[in-house]
Amino acid sequence: MNKNNNKSFSRRDFVKTAAKSAVVGGVAMTGFPTIVPASVFGKNAPSNKVNIGQIGIGRIARTHDLAETFKYDTARIMAVADVDRTRLESGKKMIEGWYEKKTGQSNYIDVKIYDDYHDLLHNKDIDAVIISTPDHWHAQPAIEAALAGKHIYCQKPTSLTIEEGRTMSDVVRKSGVVFQLGSQQRSLNPWPQFKQACELVRNGRIGKLHTVRVGLPGDPPGGITTEMPVPANFNYDMWLGSTPYVYYTLDRVHSLTDPNSRGGWLRCEQFGAGMITGWGVHHIDIAHWGMNTELTGPVEVEATAEFPKQGLWNVHGDFQVKAKYANGVEMYISGKDPNGIRFEGSDGWIFVSRGNVGVTASDPTSGNNTQNKAFNASNPKILTSVIGPNETHLYASPEQHGNWLDSILNKKQNISPAEVAHRSCSACLIAHAAMKTGKKLYWDPAKEVFKNNVEANKLLSRPQRYPYGTNYVVNKNA
Repeated sequence: MNKNNNKSFSRRDFVKTAAKSAVVGGVAMTGFPTIVPASVFGKNAPSNKVNIGQIGIGRIARTHDLAETFKYDTARIMAVADVDRTRLESGKKMIEGWYEKKTGQSNYIDVKIYDDYHDLLHNKDIDAVIISTPDHWHAQPAIEAALAGKHIYCQKPTSLTIEEGRTMSDVVRKSGVVFQLGSQQRSLNPWPQFKQACELVRNGRIGKLHTVRVGLPGDPPGGITTEMPVPANFNYDMWLGSTPYVYYTLDRVHSLTDPNSRGGWLRCEQFGAGMITGWGVHHIDIAHWGMNTELTGPVEVEATAEFPKQGLWNVHGDFQVKAKYANGVEMYISGKDPNGIRFEGSDGWIFVSRGNVGVTASDPTSGNNTQNKAFNASNPKILTSVIGPNETHLYASPEQHGNWLDSILNKKQNISPAEVAHRSCSACLIAHAAMKTGKKLYWDPAKEVFKNNVEANKLLSRPQRYPYGTNYVVNKNA
């Protein structure tokens, strides 16, 4: 990139420019490499960088997604979109400040800002997007990004409903772009114990697996219900998206002053299912990895849950879920167990977690994690068992964002693709449906419908408020 020109130079531009430079007056220039600056072919060449647009610049983007992506020279954050103008402008300054600190150049990059992410997607210089929006704004921009040919890193959960998730996975598959879910527990940095635990389970170190216990907290009730004026810097209608219109109040959305704080929307069922999808996707994804059920789901599920009867925040509190898979393994999910995953087999057990650590300081924990090791087993010798060359070795990803970038540049399979992501999320949403109906449900993982239960099948989708929603996108592009 020209140090004195902030205009973006994409990999597509590089290919076009190189092609033109290789032929002069209709004559092929065999000495072509000698007339191009050496910097064009180094590790920082435009062809070796992924130009990224950041969609959503709140807590998870600042403290995790951008913080991790900044570490890679192959990534170039060139644009940001957000419906909160204050966050948008501070996000631009943050990114430009990071590049200035790294390069020593105050004008190294002019980060483009967009009030509407659709305009970001129309920027042909952008190769990929990171979606760090609230849960109800994951599936739609992922689908639109795939249709625009942009690679996607998407925060969990993948979707608000199972129907949205199925559509998203299908569109991504047909588009051929690289989709990576933010399920960083799969990658070796910072928690290598998850992969190790799943490999030990898959290779029979605890005998025949029969039970998986997932420790997961509920959310507390609360939230101030007072109606408030919509801030002038905030496109509240677009923020609501496909969900029904409700009046603005601060505890329903996010802080006006602290972009790193945990938003109240996480505890509103209008925008998600609560902790069963919020942290549940992380843990059930690991459970599926160890169970070898990444591309399917449970066949039976039953649950009980407490839901607040007053206040703004209405996602589930304390709960218990029991699910059964076609391979006979039973999964129990509740806040009674320590936050993590315990695999139980005929010859012992393995427990794995992040320890007493969250992605950010505001993430909740459950159980008495301070007295539980992040990696433990019924017999300590299990944990040091070596996986032989002829045994099952699971995908090794050094770090989730780096794996995504490497897969884009080198056309390699990534560790958390769309269908695996959808199945982790759908298992959580199936459990949520059991909480809401209070009935034992029978699930068909192939057809993705509940058997003989009209009430539960109504929960597979939600009405979508025009002109937002995945249905609108699909119909528009049909």
